[in-house]
Formats: sequence, C-alpha cells, structure tokens
Amino acid sequence: MDYEKKVKIYWTVFLIFNLLILSGCKSEISTKPENDQPNQRVITDELGNKVNLPNEVTKAVSLAPNLTEIIFAIGAGDRLVGVTSFCNYPEEATKIQKIGDTLKPNIENIIALKPDVVFVSTASQLEAFTETLEKQSINVFVTNPNSLDDIYKSIEKISDVFGSKEKADVLIKDLRKRVEKVEAKTDSSEKIKTFVQIDKSLYTIGKESFITDLIDKGGGISVTKDVETAYPKISKEKALALNPDVIILSESPDNDKPNEVFANSNAVKKNKVFKINADILSRPGPRIVDALEQIAKALHPEKFE
Repeated sequence: MDYEKKVKIYWTVFLIFNLLILSGCKSEISTKPENDQPNQRVITDELGNKVNLPNEVTKAVSLAPNLTEIIFAIGAGDRLVGVTSFCNYPEEATKIQKIGDTLKPNIENIIALKPDVVFVSTASQLEAFTETLEKQSINVFVTNPNSLDDIYKSIEKISDVFGSKEKADVLIKDLRKRVEKVEAKTDSSEKIKTFVQIDKSLYTIGKESFITDLIDKGGGISVTKDVETAYPKISKEKALALNPDVIILSESPDNDKPNEVFANSNAVKKNKVFKINADILSRPGPRIVDALEQIAKALHPEKFE
C-alpha cells in the first residue's frame, strides 16, 4: 500500500474512532470483577475497567500504532506477538505478525496468538469485539489520552502491565524535560492563531484532541479549540471566518497544501504554512514530543535560533 493511501486510511480510522466515542462506545465496555486467583492480579485501565492479568505478561497484542510505540519505548516490545498494519515504528514492529487494521482486526488471528492482553484505543471498543475476546479469556486493556499529561499516564499504566516501571519513569522524565524546555521558550510569547488541517476536506482538531494541548504548549492557540469533539469537520464558511496566522498540515501526499478557502488568510499570505509528519502528529505516544518541538519552532522560530 502506498504512503498516500495508508495515511489517508489511518486518519479515516482515527476520525471514525472519535465518532464512535461520541456515540457511546464507552458504555459498551464490560467491567470485570476483582480477581483473587493466585498468580494473577487486577489492573484498572483508563476507563476504570478492572482487567485480570497474569503476574507476568509475556504475550500481548497492540491494536494501535501509538500503543505499539509506547510498548517498545518501555522495553517490552519483545512481548508483542501481534500488531496492526499501521504499526510501522520502530522498525522492529514491522516484523511482528499483523492482525489487520485497528478498526477491523482479525479476531481469529488474535485468538490464535493466545495473548495475555490486547491493548486498544477507546474508540475501537466495539461490544461484539470485546465480548468475543473475553469469551476466549483474553483481556482487553483500554487507553484514552486526550492531552499530553494523559499520554504520560498511558505510559505509566502500560508499564504497570509489563512491570517496566523503571524504564517508563526514565522515559517520562525525559519527555517532561523536553516539554519544559519548549514551554520555557514559548510561555512569554504571544499566542499565535493556528489552524491544524488534518486533510483538505477540512477535518481539524477540537476541544477533546491532544493536539489542541500541543498547540497551546507550543505557544499557539488553536482557532478551533472550542469546537466540540476531538476531530470535527468544519464548513468552508466557518473556515473562512477563522483567518489563522499559521496553518499546520498533517503531512501526507494528499494534504500538501491548505484548503483553497484559506487562500486569502494571513497564514497563506505570509507563507506561514508548515508540515508535520502525520504519524508523529497523530499518535499519542513518545514521539508526540517531537511534534511539539516542531510546532513550537514553526510558531516561534525566533525563540529557537
């Protein structure tokens, strides 16, 4: 599959996920009772569900690229036995068995791998999918990050599952230090009106997106920060009225320039249009700080000379 098609499918899946969240998928997750069996423990996931796990998790499946990246970053990548077709980082992830994409994983393949736990994002929690895995005694662990702080919490939670707290602590400390350096340079700067274009059809970021938090920490203010949901699609009329000073493109071959509605915006007139790799910008994992640093340099180049 070529890069353009892959990126487009990825963002489509990502957007569908958030629509599923709004339609009430959170309520479809079953809550497991406390487990008092020997050699097992109970960990609470990010939606408050009790997840029964063996004391040592040796086989796991990841159904989202950001989760795969987190698991590798805390030193537990060797325990992944299945990942999605979108899991392309780090390089080692590409060698792990693929079980379909995030929205439509191959349930039979997952069951055949006999994992101790399956990691998923909130929006992929379809009732039938969860019930099928639970009937096979396969546990589902849900993550739900909506901000940079939430991403740290996801890393901590996942490290609890694998017993990798020390490596997670080092990772989080490093990420926090990098973020603090960015904020120290941008805190006193004027907030730059910024529009994030997910694709040319005017999908963007809203109140519930972690990218909105990144724009703020990078010294900007998202012009769609008050729009409900995480990834809304806005009308051309609304986009025209925004008149951003900077436009950030989620970089992909079919999202290489702003929608034509921005032709007379301050951002286009002053050539303040920047691209950030879609994989880095869209995945709430360790590389999100790379995206923050790029955002901050785009918004306030004078602070990073």
